[in-house]
Amino acid sequence: MARFTSLTRPSALALALALRCSAVPVVSEPETTVTSDALVTPCAVPVTDVTSHGTYTGSEPTTTGALATDVLAPSIPSYPPEQYKLEYPADGELHAPEPAPYTPAGGLGTNGSEPVYRVQSDFDYESIALGLYQEWIELDLFHYGLATYPVEEFEALGLTSEDRHLLQFMAEQEVGHATLLSNMLGPQAPVQCTYNYPSMNLREYIDFSQKLTRWGESGVYGFLNHLDAREVGQLLLQSITTEARQQMIFRQFEGLFPMPVWFEVGIPQSWAWTLLAPYISSCPANQTRLIWQNFPALHVLNQPNPARINGADVWNETLGDYANTLSTDDVSDQDDCTNSTVVGENCSPAITRNRTIPLSYPGRQVFLEWDAPGQTVGPNSSYLTSTSAGPPAFAAWVSQLNVTYSPLLNISGNSAYTIQPNTSTFQGDPSINGTMFLVITDRELLVTPFNLTQLNPFVNALTIYQAG
Repeated sequence: MARFTSLTRPSALALALALRCSAVPVVSEPETTVTSDALVTPCAVPVTDVTSHGTYTGSEPTTTGALATDVLAPSIPSYPPEQYKLEYPADGELHAPEPAPYTPAGGLGTNGSEPVYRVQSDFDYESIALGLYQEWIELDLFHYGLATYPVEEFEALGLTSEDRHLLQFMAEQEVGHATLLSNMLGPQAPVQCTYNYPSMNLREYIDFSQKLTRWGESGVYGFLNHLDAREVGQLLLQSITTEARQQMIFRQFEGLFPMPVWFEVGIPQSWAWTLLAPYISSCPANQTRLIWQNFPALHVLNQPNPARINGADVWNETLGDYANTLSTDDVSDQDDCTNSTVVGENCSPAITRNRTIPLSYPGRQVFLEWDAPGQTVGPNSSYLTSTSAGPPAFAAWVSQLNVTYSPLLNISGNSAYTIQPNTSTFQGDPSINGTMFLVITDRELLVTPFNLTQLNPFVNALTIYQAG
C-alpha cells in the first residue's frame, strides 16, 4: 500500500494579479512525496562473471553434428504467394466490422486471450535457445574485456572510466536477457559455457565485439517474425533493440560511423550459429543441443581493416578467425588512424566518425578462401561443419534489404576473387555498407529478407565483411 508523507510548507509563489499578467517562471518546491513498498522482483538467472577460457581439451566428442530427427526433404520447396495476401485493397478505408471501438479488424494475438510467454514449437525452442547461447557469450565477452585489459590500455585508446562503466552495464543487460530467454524456454534452457576467443589486444577486442553483436542482432531479426509464439517475439523484440544499441556502441568505440545503413540486415539462424559456435569451447555434458547447421568458414584475404587510415589497402590483416577480426600487428604508427589528427582520418572513439577513404567500395576486388566441410566446431568440438551446395560459383552480398550476387572469378580449389557490385537499397543508400555478411553460393537464388533461409541448401561458406 502506498504511504503518503506530507511536506507542507509556506508557499513561495507570489501570484501576479495584474489585468494582463505574464506567466511567472518559478522553481517549484515539493509539496508531497509518494513512497511505496517494493513489489516482488523475479530473481535473475545465476551467472558467472568471467568463465574459464581456452580451447577444448576434453575427451573426443561422442556426438558430432546438429540435433536432428527424420528429415522430410532436402530443402523447403518454393511456392507462389498465398492468394489472400494479394486481396486486401489497401485503400485507407475500413473493410470489416470493428471488434471494439477504435480497433480495426485483423491482427494476430488481438482477440483478448491472455498472453502465454512460452515457446510453442520446435522452431520457437531452437530459435530462442540459439538466442540464449548468444546472450551468454555476450555476458562473458563484456566481462572478459573489463577483466583482461588494464585501465591504462582503455585510457590510451581514449576510453574513460565512464566508457568502461558502459561496458559493465551492457554485461548487466545480458543478465536480464539471459534470464528472460531462460524463463521462456524452461528447465532445459542452455546455461553458461566456457569460451575460446582469439588472442586479442584491446582494439582487436573491440572489433571482435562489434562483429559478434552484429550477428547476434541480425540473427534475431532473421527469425523474429517467424515465431509461432508471438508473445515470445514481443519480449524478444524488446531485448534485441537493446542489443542493437550495443552493436552501435562498439562501432563508436572503434571510431566507425555508428549507423551507415538505412536498414539492419536479418540472417538465418544457421548463419548466426556458424559464426557463434567456434568461440564456444565447452558446455556442461547435458547441455541442450541445437539443430542449426554449421557452414564452413570463409576468409577474406583483404578484409578491410578499420585500424588503418586507408582500411581498404590491406592484405592478410585479420586474426584468421571465423569473424575475420582485424589485426593491428602490421599497422605502423604512420598508418594507424588513431594517431592521425586529420578529420576524416582519425578513428579514435567518438560519437561519430566520417572516413574520407572508404573501407570498401564498388569495383573493389575481394579475395576469398574457404574451408572444406567436415571440421569439428562448437561446444566440446561436437558439431560438424557441412554444406549441401554444389561447386562454388557466386559471392552473395547480404546487407540491409538486399542479396546481391557477384560471380566468383579465377576459382582455384577453395579460393577465388570477386568484385564488389554497385547496388543500392533505394536511391541514395548504397546497400553494401556497415558490418554485413558475405556468403559463397552455388547459384543466384532469388531471396528476400523474409525467406532468406531458402538459400541455406546452396551455401558453401560464409563470414562477416567489414564494408564500412
